[in-house]
Amino acid sequence: MLAAVSAVVTLVVLRRDDFLGVVLAILVVLLAMIAGVAVDAARHQPPTGPATAAAPPQQATGGLHGIDAPTLETLDNPMMVAALRTRLRDR
Repeated sequence: MLAAVSAVVTLVVLRRDDFLGVVLAILVVLLAMIAGVAVDAARHQPPTGPATAAAPPQQATGGLHGIDAPTLETLDNPMMVAALRTRLRDR
């Protein structure tokens, strides 16, 4: 940001209409874009607070709540898992 402002001041003070003036004008635009992207990135940073809690079990297991781990380990067939989900959804 400071570099963009200093380039604008240099461009205004020198008032050049030759190649150096064009280069300074392009430099001003480039530095202003970089400053804008940096400010936008700083605004959209995730909060740095304490870590959030894990998802509730029904969301973490894809809706298969109430099923213990050994049962889930034995269900290696995807069709069996789909049938179990359908049966639990119909309850």
